[in-house]
Amino acid sequence: QVQLVESGGGLVQAGGSLRLSCAASGGTFRSFHMGWFRQAPGKEREFVAVITWSGFNTYYADSEKGRFTISRDNAKNTVYLQMNSLRPEDTAVYYCAATGRTGWTRADNYDFWGQGTQVTVSS
Repeated sequence: QVQLVESGGGLVQAGGSLRLSCAASGGTFRSFHMGWFRQAPGKEREFVAVITWSGFNTYYADSEKGRFTISRDNAKNTVYLQMNSLRPEDTAVYYCAATGRTGWTRADNYDFWGQGTQVTVSS
């Protein structure tokens, strides 16, 4: 069983930046691919980014390419999401998740989830 705890959310103006962190415990962190998803009110949870277990490969949703960067520190059991040039439409609860499978853009392929952290971008 893996426990995930997100932090770093908050209120930021459009064009600003935030760095989310997700600390893992209770499992072998380096064996999991780690993803970030987000869910806005009234919308389905959507894929944001994923980083493979080794950290060598990353993938992003099209709307996040060039603005968001996912990274991980296996020594600290932590995955990060650096978000730059934030837009009001980025407002959502952001979740980190862990999976040992592929199909990384699908939320139902992830086995463990954090509780989420709120990101609000004001215009």
